[in-house]
Amino acid sequence: MNISISNWTKSGSPWVWLNAGAVAISVIMVASLIGLIGVRGLAHFWPADVIQAKYSERQNSRIIVGEVVQTEQVSASQLIDAGIEVAPGVESLERRLLKNGNRDSEGIDFTWVLSKNLSDIKTPAMLFTAERYEWGNLYGFLRSLKQEQKVLAQYAGYEKNDEYMALWSLLDKSMLRAQDIKAQIHDIEKNQIGKINHELERLRLKERRMELDLNSDADVTAEIEQRRVQLAKEYKTLEDKLVDFYGKINRDSIEVEISNGSVITVPIANLVRIFRANDMSIWDKSLHYIAKVWEFVSEDPREANTEGGIFPAIFGTVMMVILMSIMVTPFGVVAAVYLSEYAKQGFLTRLIRIAVNNLAGVPSIVYGVFGLGFFVYFLGGSIDQLFYPEALPSPTFGTGGLLWASITLALLTVPVVIVATEEGLSRIPSALKEGSLALGATKFETLYKVILPMTSPAMMTGVILAIARAAGEVAPLMLVGVVKLAPTLPLNMNYPYLHLDQKIMHLGFHIYDVGFQSPNVEAARPLVYATAFLLIIVIALLNLSAVAIRNKLREKYKALEV
Repeated sequence: MNISISNWTKSGSPWVWLNAGAVAISVIMVASLIGLIGVRGLAHFWPADVIQAKYSERQNSRIIVGEVVQTEQVSASQLIDAGIEVAPGVESLERRLLKNGNRDSEGIDFTWVLSKNLSDIKTPAMLFTAERYEWGNLYGFLRSLKQEQKVLAQYAGYEKNDEYMALWSLLDKSMLRAQDIKAQIHDIEKNQIGKINHELERLRLKERRMELDLNSDADVTAEIEQRRVQLAKEYKTLEDKLVDFYGKINRDSIEVEISNGSVITVPIANLVRIFRANDMSIWDKSLHYIAKVWEFVSEDPREANTEGGIFPAIFGTVMMVILMSIMVTPFGVVAAVYLSEYAKQGFLTRLIRIAVNNLAGVPSIVYGVFGLGFFVYFLGGSIDQLFYPEALPSPTFGTGGLLWASITLALLTVPVVIVATEEGLSRIPSALKEGSLALGATKFETLYKVILPMTSPAMMTGVILAIARAAGEVAPLMLVGVVKLAPTLPLNMNYPYLHLDQKIMHLGFHIYDVGFQSPNVEAARPLVYATAFLLIIVIALLNLSAVAIRNKLREKYKALEV
């Protein structure tokens, strides 16, 4: 028996099983963590039932309304320290975190309540949830719909009937009308007026450039002035349209009875959507869930980034990683080729390789400080002095932006690409190089037509590792171009279309901002999980795209075993 165990140990099988078990455990842990983040984040978009209950505390009672967000057990000692009376012998009590909304009327939109103090808990079908552009959610009972102070329909009861559904149908039509007008307002303000303002700024800079060059060409000046007058007329036309639209969108309003019994008036224009979660079927909730998830990935953020979507952050992250990959790949490949194929293998070359390996271990914030000092202040400031003097003292490239963020990340990840490419170059059989040279090819032709194509899978491995590291970096980006909220995307229809000088949003920084800088922690917490889950998906998609390219290249050169 001892001999068989000894032979089994010497065969290496235990270590194989041990490694397999370690890998399996690691995969399970990673999958569980990603699953936890996904569930905690994506569950936020499901339309939860809204309760109405009587809450009694210290001889006082009141009606509370809201969604139960969290339930937990609290020890008796904690409750006593908080000044809450606890019966003798009770070790813990259950408490619930209630999202009661109505922040503009009640001051706070999250409240902790003890379950033992709740009574007469109901989920009325008429109790609705309204998402607003400001002040968070609104919970209450719909009482009337007004059009310019004229009541179109009203209902005072608490039971769902035909009269109430007729009022709700009118509200749906009013919501659709308001959303259509808001979409037109958004198009005018962001696209049409934005385009005019961009062109006016270009005319101003052109005029300023002429002043600096002491150019007094009367024809050019007249042309600029003529174009400015034309743009002013277009602006006035759009401004008149906006005034008309704002007058129309503010026409309708609703009266809502909230939890404290008071009735408040809410303009329809302030509502994003309105729904009765307690009266929705599973199918209706599923459609609502899909719409909310789509809004999250396709819309701009609002309410201090605690509501709305994160599309600008997704776009900024992907755009920055793509630009970084375009920059780092040729630079890293050229450096690796020089070190491996052209440089004399001596002390200096070994020193350079050591420096490259050490650069891979430098903290990322150091790269951010270097990027701020060298790229932004030195290079950017010099570019502004040479090519954009008319814009000074306002910086063009002398401030953080997409270009400097991408270059900083490229500098941060270039050691990874160099090492991976050198590894690929070292695996190429010398016989192939010698055969190419023997057939009359020059060293450059051998490099270009034989060596580099065969090394391309290794290059893609370096790019994959670079993407994996760069996409999740936050610290250096805070210094060189990433901001809390960017009003416009760096890619739009205004010349030069791709604005490398523009600041961007980033998923990693968005997580930091929402998680640690938000004024409303409870509202922000689920969005931290949702954004983190989305960042994982974005990084995975970028990596899988690179892996697919690498696999195709490996298959192409499989016969050469590289």
